Amino acid sequence: MHVATLLVDPSRSDLDRAAVEALRDAWGGGAARWLNPGIAAEFEVAEIPANRWEVWHGLQGLGVDLVVQPAEGRRKKMLLADMDSTMIGQECIDELANMAGVGPRVAAITARAMNGELDFEGALLERVGLLRGMPESVIGQVLAERITFTPGGSTLIATMKANGGYAALVSGGFTAFTTAVAAHLGFDEHRANTLLAEGGHLTGDVARPILGREAKIAALREISARLGIAHADVLAVGDGANDLGMLHLAGAGVALHAKPSVAAQCDIRINHGDLTALLYIQGYAAEDFA
Repeated sequence: MHVATLLVDPSRSDLDRAAVEALRDAWGGGAARWLNPGIAAEFEVAEIPANRWEVWHGLQGLGVDLVVQPAEGRRKKMLLADMDSTMIGQECIDELANMAGVGPRVAAITARAMNGELDFEGALLERVGLLRGMPESVIGQVLAERITFTPGGSTLIATMKANGGYAALVSGGFTAFTTAVAAHLGFDEHRANTLLAEGGHLTGDVARPILGREAKIAALREISARLGIAHADVLAVGDGANDLGMLHLAGAGVALHAKPSVAAQCDIRINHGDLTALLYIQGYAAEDFA
């Protein structure tokens, strides 16, 4: 048995009952269950329909996300999340670069790296090198003035933790940011790269080893083993090429507002919903939210 979940941006709240029921009828599904009226609904289907992606593309044009997944085991025990452009709305290194006056150069490298066009480690070192000499104090300024949280993040983490789950933030970014973001959102732990500084100024380098794609996979393996849970019990979410390893290894890998080249390699793609979409696809209704 599989479950089809339809959802929209909560700020729009325009998921049409007739559209949900029309798809349910076309697919021969079970009774529609509304997880949040106007925002998210689901129904069971015996198997994944052959025209799933054709329907998905059509719904995308209407601002509706569609996820079809096995019904069994969809409620996960662990969240493993990327930070930049996933739990927060920015790329931290791009924001630092803007303060250093090298914003466009760094942003162009970031975009190519996240699309998988550049080696992550080399791209990171090139970008960090452009920050050499920047006062360390700028990090606090960026956190205070430029970082915004993706809607639904704290609700996602609080709800999963209230139901016995564990939350880990794993970023190819920097501990100077993950420390604050993890604390604000309620993550149980965080991992990232460490920006090196001397005399109150950035040196233009990071500590080794560099945390990238393989380190995210290792984090999934290490933390799930420590918790005594299977990889299938993990929900991973990210948006960039360096997230694909953990997205493929996790029981549910969610490409959230991801680069097209990344989303194309994932079965669960959320382009319209916010982070509460990760609760709806696990079968949580709005009244279950912490």
